[in-house]
This record gives sequence, structure tokens and C-alpha cells, in this order.
Amino acid sequence: MVKVRKAIIPAAGYGTRSLPITKVLPKEMFPIGGKPAIHYIVEEAAAAGIEEVLIVISRNKNMIMDYFDRSLELESFLEKKNKSHLLEKTEIPNVKIFYTRQPFAMGLGDAILQGKEFAGDETFAVLLPDDIFLYDQKSPLTELIEQCNSTTSNVLALKKVPSEALTKYGVVKETALSSNVHRITGIVEKPKKNPPSDLAVIGRYVLSPRIFSILEHINPGIGNEIQLTDAIAELIKKQSCLGKVISSERFDIGVADEYVALVQRLH
Repeated sequence: MVKVRKAIIPAAGYGTRSLPITKVLPKEMFPIGGKPAIHYIVEEAAAAGIEEVLIVISRNKNMIMDYFDRSLELESFLEKKNKSHLLEKTEIPNVKIFYTRQPFAMGLGDAILQGKEFAGDETFAVLLPDDIFLYDQKSPLTELIEQCNSTTSNVLALKKVPSEALTKYGVVKETALSSNVHRITGIVEKPKKNPPSDLAVIGRYVLSPRIFSILEHINPGIGNEIQLTDAIAELIKKQSCLGKVISSERFDIGVADEYVALVQRLH
């Protein structure tokens, strides 16, 4: 059984889909039910048994670091004002959080590569902070880790997507093993035509550390960026990779309508 202890959260992007607010407020800090979006991501990691999280940031994302730090001034103020009952609202998920900077905006694959030393030789998780899921019992990451434990495979979260939207995703070529588990035999980033299936990769992954050596040598892809999808396409040639169709409701907070819908659900 593989023990997945570490997770990488890439949060260094400019948030161009959500301009102009992301000029001053990182997308990961968008408020949802009184908490910033990234709080839910770290909560999901902790609930799945993750012990250490690396958040990849850029120089304009220090607000994320401040949020996950203690505020001794605030704690002292609340105690002096007999508002100690509010201290629980300042608590953060029980995981160790580390940070590193992505110096240049070179794509998701490059952001993940910044976690090479952090992950070491361990299988690790990736959680994209754009994607927030509502679930009753098992989180999407828990589902992936359980699948990894039973098969020792790389595992990607999948979701059926309407054909007209497949150009926005990495889309897998697959063979069904059950109703919700698929063996992935290929993957294409944002196919312009003839997508290999209607199953798109969404923001949760469990990956072998072998992905790092591929990312170090892979050529830039779409947008002249290092694409994680391209690296996974190479990884599939060397190691088993499964896809798990996630049943949880997913919201992409980079899409205004979905963000508003999520806020209304958690209000």
C-alpha cells in the first residue's frame, strides 16, 4: 500500500480569468462562506490524511501565507474583549504548510516541478485551487488515494464533460474497468477536434515522483508553457495510470457563474 502524505497546491497563477479583481486579490482568497477558497482545498487535503502541504506561490500571493499564519495581535484582542469564543474561527486545518515561489509563469507543469525536493521519492497529491467540490462523506482526494492504495497506480480525477466544453480540458483516451474507474492510455491537452473521449481531467491527481524527471526535460506545449498534461502523457508510457470519475459536485471558481453558485450554496 502506498502512503500518500504530501500534497502540492499550485497557487502562483495570475488569475486572468477573474480580472480585474485578481489585480489585488488572489483568486485563492476569494471568500466563500466566510473562508477563502484555498481554506477548503487545504481542508480537503487534511481530511484525506495528508500531513504536509506545499503551496506554490508567486511574489504577489503573500496574502495566502498571512492567512495560514497565526495572528497574535488578533488573538490578544479577542481575549481582552472577552471574545475568546471567536478564536475557533481563526483555526486552520491541522497540516504542516510549506511555501515555495514559482519565479516565472511557465505553466502548471513548471509549478508542480517546484515541489520536486518537497515530494522527494514519495507518491504525492496535487490539488488545483480553482476546483472546489461539495461532498458528503469522501472527498475526491480521498477517493483517489484509496484507488492508488489498491492498485499502486497514478490516479487522475475525471468528470464527463459536454462535447462543446472539451476544448478547455485535458481529455483522456481510456478503457473502462468499471462504471467509474478507467485505465488511461492517452491524454490530450485542450483538443481542438476529435477528442479521444468525453472524460476530462479535473483538479485532483495522485502522481508518482517519476513525473518530476519528465517535467525537467519536456518541451513547452500549448501557450509555450510546461504542461502537466504533456508530462502525464509521457508518464503513462512508463507506469500504470487510472482515472476515477468523481461524483461530487464541482465548482470552478474561475468561472463567475460557478463561483456565485458556490457562494450561494455555502452562504
